[in-house]
Amino acid sequence: MITLNEHFLQLQKNYLFADIAQKVAAYKEAHPEADLIRLGIGDVTRPLAPAVIKALHEAVDEMASADTFRGYGPEHGYEFLRQAIVAGDFAPRGVQLDADEIFINDGAKSDTGNFGDILGTDCTICVTDPIYPVYIDSNVMGGRAGEFANGAWSRVTYCPCTEQNDFIPALPAQPADMIYLCYPNNPTGTTLCREELEKWVAYALEHGSLLLYDAAYEAYISRPDVPHSIYEIEGAKRCAVEFHSFSKTAGFTGLRCGYTVVPKQLTVRAKSGEEVQLNQLWNRRQCTKFNGTAYIVQRAAAAIYTPEGRTQVKETIDYYMTNASLMREKLTQMGLKVYGGIDAPYIWFKAPDDMGSWDYFEHLLHDFHIVSTPGVGFGPAGEGYIRLTAFGTRENTLAALERLK
Repeated sequence: MITLNEHFLQLQKNYLFADIAQKVAAYKEAHPEADLIRLGIGDVTRPLAPAVIKALHEAVDEMASADTFRGYGPEHGYEFLRQAIVAGDFAPRGVQLDADEIFINDGAKSDTGNFGDILGTDCTICVTDPIYPVYIDSNVMGGRAGEFANGAWSRVTYCPCTEQNDFIPALPAQPADMIYLCYPNNPTGTTLCREELEKWVAYALEHGSLLLYDAAYEAYISRPDVPHSIYEIEGAKRCAVEFHSFSKTAGFTGLRCGYTVVPKQLTVRAKSGEEVQLNQLWNRRQCTKFNGTAYIVQRAAAAIYTPEGRTQVKETIDYYMTNASLMREKLTQMGLKVYGGIDAPYIWFKAPDDMGSWDYFEHLLHDFHIVSTPGVGFGPAGEGYIRLTAFGTRENTLAALERLK
């Protein structure tokens, strides 16, 4: 008889953003005249850079000729893109990587959720709180999270990020095997300086922990003391996997492309005591369960590393960060406690009058026709907060601020 993976039944209701979509759809159906401004889900609105469009067209033309047609590609990505990543994202920061330590994927979300496939189900989990839901949900599916009670999972260690600690998480009180860090942070928009990241690397090396470092928003960093990569910290290659995305860097939310870095120095111990290289295991997993990212998409991704591509992508990033700056300034003037918006395209603010996150979400939706994201959906410490995205158009961003004023 067919049976279920019972861990899936432990998942709490719907995925956060599915809940939001249902609420918004119901409101829109009841109020078709409402002019909604969507500042909730972090989807981009600017078109792809001209250099990317040009590369897409050229790649499509290649696929139309027998001489240049491409079929199955390498599961870990084409050499031209992996070399461009090594030379463009890491070498300028003094980080030396080999191309075979780069694995091209269809977006960071996939690999952050799937990396647990090669790790033991008895591994303990640590997350900063609030945090991107996929980190915990994927471990619920894998049977690592324990039981859910009072808004938290029994086998997950939460490191709260609050106003009291200036959103800088303390190291876990007890050893943890898998530690998820996301910086610049989604949802709070806050960052960790070099000194703080050094503490996490030192902790991981001391306790034999694996840091799963989500750097999806590193292109938005503006301050010099904020590292763009965990590998800027000495020793990180021995304890960290890093995830990157082109979705927010270059507007690839519709194209789907990113990459994961698995250094060859990184090993874990098998029950036999043997030290096993994670790079080889992840490559084996990908060859079995992933057919690779489309050739034309990888050509488009490589275009952002050209001189013209870099310039055009930087212009798009500046556009979104101008939105963030406007939001941060205006919301602060309204008397709200605002975080983020300096090194990240997210604004995180405290709901007034001690309102709960979902209550304030409903207030913004019903009274101002603004779609936001309730902070509690990212974890217990997010209660009472709201996340807004700077990925809207300039016109919608200004219109939303005018409504709130």
